[in-house]
Amino acid sequence: MSLINIPRIKYLETNNFFLIAGPCVVETEEICFEIAEKVKYLSDKYKIPYIFKASYRKANRSRLDSFTGIGDEKALEIIQKIGKQLSLPTLTDIHTNEEAVLAARYVDVLQIPAFLCRQTELLIAAAETGKHVNIKKGQFLSAESMKFAVDKVRESGNSNIMLTERGTFLGYQDLVVDYRSIPEMQKNKVPVIMDITHSLQTPNQNTGVTGGKPELIGTIAKAAIAVGVDGIFLETHPNPSVAKSDGANMLHLDNLEKLIIDLLRIREAVT
Repeated sequence: MSLINIPRIKYLETNNFFLIAGPCVVETEEICFEIAEKVKYLSDKYKIPYIFKASYRKANRSRLDSFTGIGDEKALEIIQKIGKQLSLPTLTDIHTNEEAVLAARYVDVLQIPAFLCRQTELLIAAAETGKHVNIKKGQFLSAESMKFAVDKVRESGNSNIMLTERGTFLGYQDLVVDYRSIPEMQKNKVPVIMDITHSLQTPNQNTGVTGGKPELIGTIAKAAIAVGVDGIFLETHPNPSVAKSDGANMLHLDNLEKLIIDLLRIREAVT
């Protein structure tokens, strides 16, 4: 698995799924640490490889007045601080070539948002940092077509690649998960991740705020583990109702342990 040389990652020998989890966006240092410390505790308890994630800036909000961040370098410094103090690998999204260079100074994994997964120059810029690159599958793309995104990164000299499924558009305001995409993307010989919470978004609402179906988090996650996904991505918060971004589809932090237990049982049954 190409995760082996991610700095500070643990428990790769356990054959458990790995977990990418954290808040949607850096809101405050206190909230980020609260989430990271709780998820780290659970990852140590259940021997699950864990990567802390948080966006340092949200660039694709529907409305101009939506929260986008607390300042790029301030947010990146918080993510870096969490990585160092808690000895965790870290991940954040990037949106431009310049952001790839900036974020690479602070985090271990650069994530390409789904809407940008075909942007050749962005993929090359991420690859050239030498960091691990997690490419989210566009909601408008087939699993088969993601091989070209993988090729762009590999042919730029970087083989540290992950792919993430996050649902496919079904009409204007819904997403559907085609679980055939997991084994299909695994044909690229890279770890494949199921983004649980974003797959449950209901986009393009007339309010300009994306909705969600968090009651189905367990359903999506359990099915992905049963199919054989390598990793789980989810966003979590101690109080999703007041989260500044994507609260409608987040997992409440208090519910994470039960989900982990259920997923580990399924993983044991199918491996």
